[in-house]
Parts: sequence; structure tokens; C-alpha cells
Amino acid sequence: MTGLGHVGVITDTGRKRRRNEDAYVCEPPLFAIADGMGGAQAGEVASRLAAAALRESGAKTLGGERRISDLIQEANRRVYDRSSTDPNTSGMGTTITVALVENDNVAFGHVGDSRAYLIRDGRMEQVTEDHSLVNELLKSGKLSPQEAETHPQRSVITRAVGTDPDVDVDAFTVDALEGDVFLLCSDGLTDMVDDEGILDVVERYHDDLDRVAKSLVSAANRGGGEDNITVIAFTMTADGDTQRLPAVEPDEDTLEGIPVPAPAVDTMVVPPEEVEHVFVEPGSPAAEAVTRKEPISAAARVRLVLAMLLLLGVAAALLVWGLLR
Repeated sequence: MTGLGHVGVITDTGRKRRRNEDAYVCEPPLFAIADGMGGAQAGEVASRLAAAALRESGAKTLGGERRISDLIQEANRRVYDRSSTDPNTSGMGTTITVALVENDNVAFGHVGDSRAYLIRDGRMEQVTEDHSLVNELLKSGKLSPQEAETHPQRSVITRAVGTDPDVDVDAFTVDALEGDVFLLCSDGLTDMVDDEGILDVVERYHDDLDRVAKSLVSAANRGGGEDNITVIAFTMTADGDTQRLPAVEPDEDTLEGIPVPAPAVDTMVVPPEEVEHVFVEPGSPAAEAVTRKEPISAAARVRLVLAMLLLLGVAAALLVWGLLR
């Protein structure tokens, strides 16, 4: 039987933001990351309200997927109620990614584009699905992975906590094995460091999750630090002896040469049904993908030409008739 082992956590404002709108919960066996959005300080309010809703229930976390879904719905209610009654926070929301360790399983609840990864046997798998404009276009085949990396609206999300009275939660369970490392992170990391770079760090410092967390934040800041960065990492061991490490300052002397994706952009929420109406930069691959239509068939072209000839014939007949009167 496996259990929860070492735990590491870190949060950082990044290089460009004045405030940290990320919030986290690290109360084993419950972990969560929330990345707030909204004008002024509203994003910070949203993420902290969501985190508080989870933290207050930390002593009653048994129940797997159902329990996590209930916790996220409660977080959604608190954020939505505050947004609806306080004009200063109107329209605010937050992503949320939650993990709950129960014996040999890790249950997840997820809304938005923060991420959870599983690192096992030298491979890394993203276990959550991004609720984002880019992911919708990727799934529909309208964007390639290469185009997605530089999409001007890659921070547009299609689902968030607190923007509606109810929220759809992705809830699922992953069977854990001894030696597994689970990583939760906000998009301040994944927008700055690609999956290969993240895996390289985890593998390099696999036995020191404190070093993993610090090094990942340093890599994101080295890549530009466009957004707030939060990382929670925990490992599964045979004895389940949990050792929680305190939140730490990033290590600035690691990870030269990590690939740097394009700069991050501010987050906004667009419902999935409105994805194709989101503004994209004119002339960009994204704009072409959104506006791309099927070519006109040969039969349609013939019908169009015949209709035009008919209209011309009618106009000519009317002209002749008018001249003969």
C-alpha cells in the first residue's frame, strides 16, 4: 500500500505582476491551487475565497471525487455571491485544481487552466484538461500545437469558479504507485516552461521536492515571469510518512537554458459556445483558424453563375421593354 510522502510548495509573484493573485491549500491529504482573475484586486479576492472554502473543510476531506466536487461548488458559491453583491469585485473568478490523497488513490477536481501532472517512470502526463480557448480550437483541429503556443488569446478560459451560480467540475481518480510524483501548478509556470523542461527539473531533483519547487519557479522567472507562479509537489511512498516542507523562496541559480514559450497574457472567461466569436489578431493563424470556412463546391459555383445570368437576363428584358414604350 502506498501513502503520502514528501510535500513541497512555493508561490511567487513573478517578474511582471504587482500582486500575487494565486492562492493555494497545502493541508495533507488535501492540496489545491487557485489562480484568480478580475480587475484591480478582484482576482486576489476570488482565489483566496476559494482556497478558504477548501481549507475550512480540511478536517472533513474523506469522500473522494464527490467530496471534492462539493468543496468546489461551495467555493463557487462564495466567489459568485461576493461578486454579485460587491461592485468592486463584479465579474471576478478563479481557476481551481484540487487533489485529495486517499490510500492508493488521488482524487482530483478541476476547473480552468491550472494543471495537475503525474510523473512516473521518467514520463510526465497532464492528468487535467485545460478549459481554454486554445484547447477547444486544438480539439476541433482548427489550431496546430505549434500555433497554440503563440495564440494571442491562450489565457482565455472557458470555465471558471465564481462566474456563474453553478460550475461544471471535472472529477476523477488516479491510481497511485510508489515513487509517483504529482505536481499542481498555475499557468504562470506552464506559460513560461514547457512540459519537457518541467519533467527535466522533476527528474533531476526527484528526491528533493523543495528543490523541485524552487527550481521550477526560478525557471519561470528566468523565462520572463509574466504571471504569478505557484507549485505544489507531493510524492507517494510505501510507508506514507508525510513530510511537509514550508513555502520557500525561489532558487535563482538553477536551470539555465530552459525553453521559453511566448509571453503570457491576462486571463478572461468565454463560454465554450462562444469560443469561435472571441477576438483574435487579424491575419494571425488563430484568426484564420476561427474564420476558416469550407470551400464552395463546383455545383454551388454553377448554381451561382446561373442565378447571376438569370438576373442579368431579367434586367436586360426590362431595359428593352422600357425603351420600346
